[in-house]
Amino acid sequence: MRRTLRVLVVEDERRVRLLLKHALRRAALGFVAASLVLAAAPRATANEPRVVGIGLLANEATPESGPVLRRVLRELGWVEGRNTKTWYRYAQGKFELFPGHAQELLRVGVHVIVAAGPPAIEAARQATKTVPIVVATTDDPVANGLVASARRPGGNLTGLSLFVPELARRRLELLKHAVPRATRIAVLWNPSNPTAALELKETQVAARTLGVELAPVELREDAEFRAALDRVKGGNAGALVVLADTVTVARRRDLAKFAAKSRLPAVYPLGEFVDAGGLLAYGPTWTEAFHSVAIFVDRILRGARPAELAVERPTRFELLVNLRAAKTLGLAIPSSLLTRADRVIQ
Repeated sequence: MRRTLRVLVVEDERRVRLLLKHALRRAALGFVAASLVLAAAPRATANEPRVVGIGLLANEATPESGPVLRRVLRELGWVEGRNTKTWYRYAQGKFELFPGHAQELLRVGVHVIVAAGPPAIEAARQATKTVPIVVATTDDPVANGLVASARRPGGNLTGLSLFVPELARRRLELLKHAVPRATRIAVLWNPSNPTAALELKETQVAARTLGVELAPVELREDAEFRAALDRVKGGNAGALVVLADTVTVARRRDLAKFAAKSRLPAVYPLGEFVDAGGLLAYGPTWTEAFHSVAIFVDRILRGARPAELAVERPTRFELLVNLRAAKTLGLAIPSSLLTRADRVIQ
């Protein structure tokens, strides 16, 4: 009986030792796996805090802005909740809120501010001269005094400009192709915006080549919006060109409704105008813009200086056609134009 007990005790001891051995092996393997994961993850350098703060300052939340920024940054190793934290501040059409929003981002200690659109950019510029600012703007940053030069910005601001002057000719050509009978075309523009002045000049050059008469209509601020539309309507124009500006972008839905009601075919600088009901758009996309913005943010967080990061311009452009708007206008879009479109709204 005692011998049997001793055998059982020995067997139990062997079993315990085996269990401990397996447990230690599993723990070691887990430690190695965890080490590999940590090694693969981005590490904070001496110049990078453990968790970096990013502020997004924009008019509104869109699928092309915040989500794209987060996705690309994640692909570059900056994971929300792990080594980054993003604060979002939107004005929702109340541009007077931007200065306060910019100050809030500085108070929470962001390490870089992403500013989309001229009012957001100006608020960020006024708020700080030291925290890096990455912009996505429809303006020419040199003409509007945002940077010293596109190649070497020279301050705490850099990013992407969606302004490509050569597109003015292309937009007028597309509009003329869609509405061959139009010989007098209104142009809605802001004379106080240096970028708009550059684009109007390019449009005028294209108009002379195409044998089209332009009728520029000034729109400086939102208070002038209705009066400007009345001038467009009373100008006996057969079509309309809308130049990018803070007011026109913010009023894109109203512009689309006006064009439909006035039976006035129009071409716009950005796809969001067509998504709001406009007829034609040709230009860069905000998705591509925020992809580039994320790369700028990544480079800055890894030690690059905004002053030495050249301002970039997009190289990919999209043609959008809204057949619903065409139907409302009683306009038949040529098949040759439809086959060239990147996106057609049925």
